[in-house]
Amino acid sequence: MKRLILLFAPLLTAALLPATRARAHAFLDHAVPAVGSTVAATPTQVQLFFTQDLEPAFTGATIANANGQPVATGPAVFDPRNKAEMVLNLPPLAPGHYKVSWHALSVDTHRTEGSFAFDVR
Repeated sequence: MKRLILLFAPLLTAALLPATRARAHAFLDHAVPAVGSTVAATPTQVQLFFTQDLEPAFTGATIANANGQPVATGPAVFDPRNKAEMVLNLPPLAPGHYKVSWHALSVDTHRTEGSFAFDVR
């Protein structure tokens, strides 16, 4: 009987747990420019792609140069067709190091935050 219980325990556990996606938070999946990348020319925008749909009213990002001075980007833009993407339009950037700091509220009401950097030649 013990063997039978041990055999079916993983199946029963999996059936009783909610789907992983339903419990997930909105974390940064990837960005353009890529995290840690060096780009040859100044990008016109930074695109952030998350693992879950976002609540735009409570989600945003800022960009700062190597001295910590903010770069004027205006508000983040959200595509209604892709609710997991946030875009920041950029002014021309001087060559240097830039840090993107983001905060997100996912549709499951969990808040996350993080940052990444990229360089412009």
